[in-house]
Amino acid sequence: MADAVAAPQFQLPLSPADLLRDDGRGDYVVQEVLPIRELPPALAAFRAAFRARGALAVLQHFDSVYSVLHHFRTVGTAVKEDALELMVNVVSHHSNELPGILSDAGLSHADRAAHLNALKMNCYLLTSLVDAFEMETLKNSLSEADPGGKNKKNHAKTSGSFWEEEREPVLQLLTQVLQLDLRQLWGGLSVEEEFVSLMMGSCYRILENPSIGLQKYRATREAVTHLLAGALIHCGQMFSATLKITQMLQHFEHVAPVFAQAVSLWAKEYGLKSLVGELLREIGQKCPQDLAREASGVKGYSTFVTELAGEIPALVLSNMSVLLHHLDGESYMMRNAILAAMAEALMQVLNGDQLEEAARGTRDKFLSMLQAHVCDVHSFVRSRVLQLFTRIVQCKALPLTHFQSVVSLAVGRLNDKSVIVVKNAIQLLAAFLSNNPFSCKLSCADLDKPLKKEVQKLQEMRDRVRSTAVPVITPEEEWEAMLPEVRAATQQLFQPLQEREEEMLEVEETVESAVEQITGLLRKLNYKSAARLTQKALCRFQGKEPFSSLMEENEEATILDVLKRLFTGSCPGENSEDPPNDNSSHKTKEVVQEEQSQTELAKQETLVQYLQDAYNFSVKITEALNLISKLMYENSVSVVQEAIEFFVTVSQFGVPQALLGVRRMLPLIWSKEPGIKEAVLNAYRQLYLSPSVDSERAKAQSLVHSLSLILVDASLGTIQCLEEIISEFVQKDEIKPAVIQLLWEQFTEKSQCSSLEQRAAVMLLGMMARGKPEIIGSNLDILITVGLSEKACEDYRLAQEVCNVISKLGGDPKPAKKNSAPFRLPQNHMLFGCLSETVSKGFAQPSTHWIPFMDAAVMLIYQLAEGPEEICAHILQVCSQQALEKLQEADEQNSDPGNSPSRDSGGAASLPTFMLMHLVSLVGQVAMQQVAHLEVSVSAEIRRRRILKEEKTKKHSDSSKKRRSQATGNETTMEEELGLVTATADDTEAEFIHSICETELLDGKHLFSAFVPLVLKICNNPGLYSDSALSAAAALTLGKLCMISSEFCDSHLRLLFTMMEKSTLPGVRSNLIIAAGDLAIHFPNLVEPWTSHLYARLQDPCPSVRQTAGLVMTHLILKDMVKVKGQVSEMAALLIDPDEAVMEVAQNFFGELSNKGNAIYNLLPDIISHLSKPDCGIEEESFHTIMRHLFSYITKDKQTESLVEKLCQRFRTARTERQYRDLSHCLTLLPVSERGLHKLQDNFDCFADKLQDPAVYSCFQTVLARFRRACVKPEAKALAEELEQKLSASHNRGLDSTETCQEGSQIPVSVPAKQKTIRSSCRQPLSPVNRDEDFVTPQPSTLRNQKRAQKRRPRKKAVITFSSDEENSSEDELSAELREEETPTKTTPITRSSARRLR
Repeated sequence: MADAVAAPQFQLPLSPADLLRDDGRGDYVVQEVLPIRELPPALAAFRAAFRARGALAVLQHFDSVYSVLHHFRTVGTAVKEDALELMVNVVSHHSNELPGILSDAGLSHADRAAHLNALKMNCYLLTSLVDAFEMETLKNSLSEADPGGKNKKNHAKTSGSFWEEEREPVLQLLTQVLQLDLRQLWGGLSVEEEFVSLMMGSCYRILENPSIGLQKYRATREAVTHLLAGALIHCGQMFSATLKITQMLQHFEHVAPVFAQAVSLWAKEYGLKSLVGELLREIGQKCPQDLAREASGVKGYSTFVTELAGEIPALVLSNMSVLLHHLDGESYMMRNAILAAMAEALMQVLNGDQLEEAARGTRDKFLSMLQAHVCDVHSFVRSRVLQLFTRIVQCKALPLTHFQSVVSLAVGRLNDKSVIVVKNAIQLLAAFLSNNPFSCKLSCADLDKPLKKEVQKLQEMRDRVRSTAVPVITPEEEWEAMLPEVRAATQQLFQPLQEREEEMLEVEETVESAVEQITGLLRKLNYKSAARLTQKALCRFQGKEPFSSLMEENEEATILDVLKRLFTGSCPGENSEDPPNDNSSHKTKEVVQEEQSQTELAKQETLVQYLQDAYNFSVKITEALNLISKLMYENSVSVVQEAIEFFVTVSQFGVPQALLGVRRMLPLIWSKEPGIKEAVLNAYRQLYLSPSVDSERAKAQSLVHSLSLILVDASLGTIQCLEEIISEFVQKDEIKPAVIQLLWEQFTEKSQCSSLEQRAAVMLLGMMARGKPEIIGSNLDILITVGLSEKACEDYRLAQEVCNVISKLGGDPKPAKKNSAPFRLPQNHMLFGCLSETVSKGFAQPSTHWIPFMDAAVMLIYQLAEGPEEICAHILQVCSQQALEKLQEADEQNSDPGNSPSRDSGGAASLPTFMLMHLVSLVGQVAMQQVAHLEVSVSAEIRRRRILKEEKTKKHSDSSKKRRSQATGNETTMEEELGLVTATADDTEAEFIHSICETELLDGKHLFSAFVPLVLKICNNPGLYSDSALSAAAALTLGKLCMISSEFCDSHLRLLFTMMEKSTLPGVRSNLIIAAGDLAIHFPNLVEPWTSHLYARLQDPCPSVRQTAGLVMTHLILKDMVKVKGQVSEMAALLIDPDEAVMEVAQNFFGELSNKGNAIYNLLPDIISHLSKPDCGIEEESFHTIMRHLFSYITKDKQTESLVEKLCQRFRTARTERQYRDLSHCLTLLPVSERGLHKLQDNFDCFADKLQDPAVYSCFQTVLARFRRACVKPEAKALAEELEQKLSASHNRGLDSTETCQEGSQIPVSVPAKQKTIRSSCRQPLSPVNRDEDFVTPQPSTLRNQKRAQKRRPRKKAVITFSSDEENSSEDELSAELREEETPTKTTPITRSSARRLR
């Protein structure tokens, strides 16, 4: 040991370079840093010495490993690994032998110093190697993304993989060292702090690696945790660890979860609970303002607090007070963390009914804080609190007393601007439903009745208890109250009394009389006399109850005791013992009954409160349903999916309004978002395909019943959506054969069912046939026999549905072969015979369902028959013959002398109204289907045959083409242009079909020509034909006839639009709007001059007509069949329509229009101009509502900037204060950027003179305020301040000039403003209202005069009235056509690209 004794003391350095400097204190100094080439033999020598001398060999070979550390960046990987392996062996050997060495009582001071030096040297070298390897691994992991460092990357992989394998054993070795009792090495004192810090520093270095949080390093994290725990326990490093952990949380975000797990482990397994408080106190002392500026630090702190609260909520709860002030700070992440910690405490600690009063108070305080932050200014906090409440509800940790308030807050957040808040609000409401403690059925109607019943019962119980209740103050309580006065009166007995008073008091003869006398005096509050009588009675009735001696301490006490027994009635009677026992028993029964009634009353109050809470909860859920149903059509996919899932949950709880939401989600099946479509399919799969019953038959019955309920009163759109869903299920084989079998049984009435269920069955079969046509193809005979037999006339609706189902056979299925022949049935098929017979039989019978059936039958004939025109011509002839026979009967009756004609004997006028209506409807439907048949089916068949012929010809010519020489190249080139030939052939075929429609269908030879005069007569004479249904049918037929020929259409458009405008029947107007929409697509150039009449129907007084007009205009505008003129503002006005259906049409229109590029952006200025006119009739608040909706589609920065400039320019042409306010309000709806603010600055002169209006000035102030909140650049803020100064100056100057104007002086204005004023005054006598020129830059006078001339002629319209009440009017008087001057003379081809607008 001589070398060990001579060795100098080794001091742990602050940096490795300190070991190279000799400070003169005699400490160990590195003598020589070996060059790299000498390192392998030096390590070999160290290894040999280690074998010989053990761990003390480091005293002579320290410099070898130190040299490896010095050259670590450049030395080879093998040398590094060899050095690490050597030091691990040395430290391991030393730690194993130290317990034996330290236990040796004869250990000399020199040996102890040698082992201390060796331990410090070995641990220093090992921890330094750990730090070096860790730094190299971190550096290589950061440079892996560098494409130029491939060699380095491969090198890093080699050394890195070795270090990852050795890291955990090294940490376990260091933990083993720290667990030793090392104090003897330091002379019985505590372990040197620098030595412990050496170990902890390596742990912190490892934790700085961002990848330490990965799952594969879990063992490493645990080793680090146990090593740090050993340092904290054995060496007292609590304070330094607190500071270091806090510092690392601030600079390394990834360590927060690691330290949270470590701290929780230290608290649970090592008892280091005080460390939790120190860490939270350190975080709580951070300045909230500093945290708001340091995003990285606050993220680490917040994650740590959140994770720690999840691991050890009780300890965090005990230290929560030091964190609460951060709830008022600016950092939303810290607020989220503290609120999450509160939630964890509520779920894991403050949960249950057995809480103490203090814990209950803390729980209520935390819940109040959470509820307050549901309305936090930051959307992330609001959404986080809603998530926390969702977890609390799912854990059933929310007390019933807070249920209603939290539900109300969640419902309120459904209107939040943030999508994530709305999504989490829906999730919270769904959690409330799934975990509600009230009932599995939450129908308001079902809960209201029992609630009222139990409330009434409670009131009756309260009345009963109140009437039979004992006195509120018992005799004993009353005696205690009067005792002081009685005692004072008794004491006066032993004082000298007046003679007169003594003579007045005489005791009665009997005990009973004396008792009554004394109790009477007590009730009269005559205590002194009662006491005196008692004193005398005690002397007179000695030994008799209640005046027997009770051995009291004195006479006063005896008198008081007797008085008490007499007053409270507790004394027994004198004569017998039974009556007192009965009385006592009776009183006991009364007390028991009273207690029972109080218990029942308390139970009833609890029941009523429970029912009231359940009812209130149901009301809130119903309110949420209405809001969430509107969220199904939001732009956010996640919100839509949550809304769909919510309605699935609500449906399971029997809320009646849930069915409305289930129906409302149906159109989402057409969504282009796959996630939304799949969500709808999953919803219907859960609701209908997964019943709780077991047998297949019961499942089929449940499914059929549920789907049939949806079909009750379902619209056509609902049926189409449901058909899409069911066809998807059928294609995926999710609908079992048992369901189809049950539907066939219901249709054929093999299983007992109603007519509604029978119709629903055939409708569902038709929906399934869309996915698998063979479902009905193999049972066509059954459909015809059951649905179109003789019973068809009894139920036309069933026959109609059968026709719709059969039409699925020819509903454009995917052809098995290209250019294959379409599916058609032979002319003599029984289907057409049944249809013809059923239509003909029903023609002469009054039925409201015959016309819809007839429409479906005619459509089916044209769809499946080989020669449909022949079948329909036969039907028309049979029906016409029936009408003629009816006319003949009417003529015979009219010719009878006893009968006088009551109506005009004008042929058709003598027919029954229903028969005339049937005839007109039949004509219109056949005409429409004939046109469609020619233009679609016949045209497609001609093209198909032509293509087949061309292909056949081409095959024959292929062989000859192959023999052609190279010289025929020009002919090949010509054949490559066959596309033009094909196009020409298509045009020729289309022209052929067109010529048939134009020249043949309505000429005198065709059957239709016989009915045209009848239809025109009914339309032209609304006075004679005043039946509303007949007028509507005739109007629709007129529109269908106009579809045949452009010539016929052109000659009758005046009549059609006149009826559309002036008919008093909403059905007529709606039918003609639909007809005009079809005509606008079929003959666009003819209808284009009448477009304004279509727009005018958007202001129709009838909501259904407005809705129809909105739908028609939506289709025409979106298909570019109608020019979007200034009248589109009428569509915008529908956004505030009182009818919700009309409003939804307008919202859908602008939503679809927003997908067409910049359409809304281009239309906005014109819409603003029209709607802000004084004569438009739009209120200011309504204008704001419309603009909010339209400006929500302006999302591009360039559009915003351009609109700012355009709106500023519009101030020049605005003339009224209302227009100023409207324009300025529109500016507030735009998110003005810095460039937009420059636009405001550049166009300041446009609106400077309008700033005197307080409303205008306020709007500009709002724009600036919003800009300031968003901008961060100093230049932008300076620009905003400059603009605000100009706004304020102009506003104040405007107010001053207003005062000057009131005194009669004029304000100087610029020359352009003067010219504008003169022109407007010249224009006003010509037009009493503002026109569209009010909002555009004035044009030259020549153009304006031309426009006024164009506008002046159509304004002179004659007033045309119907003469419905004049029975004997002439044909001219009954005409409803527009006159010649009313007919638009200007015709503009629809293909013209001019954007010129009539103004």
